[in-house]
Amino acid sequence: MTRNSLFAEHARLQDGWRRDVLLEWDDHGTLAAVTPDAVQPAGVAKAKGPVLAGMPNLHSHAFQRAMAGLTEYRANPTDSFWSWRDLMYRFAARISPDSLGAIARWLYIEMLKAGYTSVCEFHYVHNAPDGTLYDNPAEMAARVVGAAEQTGIGMTMLPVLYQYSGFGAREPTPGQARFIHTPESLLETLVSLRGAQPENGNLRYGVAPHSLRAVSKETLTRMLDGLDREFPSAPVHIHVAEQTAEVDACLDVLKARPVQWLLDNFDVNERWCLVHATHVDENEVRAMAESRAIAGLCLTTEANLGDGIFPTHAYLAANGRFGLGSDSHIALDWRSELRLLEYGQRLTRRERNVLASDKQTHVADRLFDAATQGGACATGRAVGMLEAGRRADFIVLDPDHSAIAGQAPDAWLSGVVFCEHGETPVLDVCVGGKVVVEARRHSDEREAFDSYRNTLASLLK
Repeated sequence: MTRNSLFAEHARLQDGWRRDVLLEWDDHGTLAAVTPDAVQPAGVAKAKGPVLAGMPNLHSHAFQRAMAGLTEYRANPTDSFWSWRDLMYRFAARISPDSLGAIARWLYIEMLKAGYTSVCEFHYVHNAPDGTLYDNPAEMAARVVGAAEQTGIGMTMLPVLYQYSGFGAREPTPGQARFIHTPESLLETLVSLRGAQPENGNLRYGVAPHSLRAVSKETLTRMLDGLDREFPSAPVHIHVAEQTAEVDACLDVLKARPVQWLLDNFDVNERWCLVHATHVDENEVRAMAESRAIAGLCLTTEANLGDGIFPTHAYLAANGRFGLGSDSHIALDWRSELRLLEYGQRLTRRERNVLASDKQTHVADRLFDAATQGGACATGRAVGMLEAGRRADFIVLDPDHSAIAGQAPDAWLSGVVFCEHGETPVLDVCVGGKVVVEARRHSDEREAFDSYRNTLASLLK
């Protein structure tokens, strides 16, 4: 790739696949011009295959990558999300700053190789195992931000406000000691983190109130007020309505369904990402869509945990916006997330091509465009599309991959999303104008994997 420019025979722009596209970006990694129907300038390299915007990953718990596959057995006769959570708490208790950094480093390389070019890290392991603060209260978050910088992935760091174990301000459990902050202490930590690792084109800060069961109306208000003073318009992500038991508890204590209560009590708008929002009724679907908040859908994790199926068909019909997250990282492939998003609707409705629209009859095209644009909004960064003013974050597909070889451009995304054959079709990856994956390899992957493997062996002793 020529410094600050690339010529693509085919690139997917806002209006679809275009021919002979010249991409040019500045020294800060921002696209200065995207010109279709161009002539390849002398000295400018040609992409090895079709080019499209990188996918934002809007929901990640980095440390959970190391426990993927370790909970796939029945722990009790009523195994559920809640029994999984108990196992996760025990695993989280063993994570150190060094181990978290090693896990995140390998995880982010895996994300990049899959074609995720940015990640929103919903970070809640803050404190030492006994609940005391580290000498640097931002120690754990700093390791994650450092891993993102080292690997080259774009990041939105979202430290989590976690105070209570359930609705009604119930005291936290011992297993939650590492998560606990007040609005003021969390904001102080966030400010100190920004001082050490300032925001730039690849790094943005926001906040994540964990869930309505883990904060109160009063503490969430204090958190948002402080955020607006220090980080105006920063992203706000929250888990909501993931489990029916959560909905029932919210109805019992707050006398409203979780999403409806949130919309009624706060100015939920496009800066918000409502993660999961699985169990919503018709009124909540319409209200979410009207708010312009992003629904953060994590299909492989939601299936793995038995959460339920989000009413995507109704939500998109109401012009709702969504993005994708890999969450617990039992899968690291946006293609799997999109495929499962459509397949869940097919199984529910017993129809095919459910999420196509009159404007976009190819399901994969519609879902890819919606996920990149909704995910970009959730990051709070200028990503998600190949156009001037946005980051030069893009992926190059292998033209010889069996999913697209010999196909016309209008079938490429369908092949990429719905045909799961062989290795990934993602060949090269560029973030902020810098090549981070070339020919399916990251330059740091061997050392990073060795460190990850040693870390995992130590954690599992």
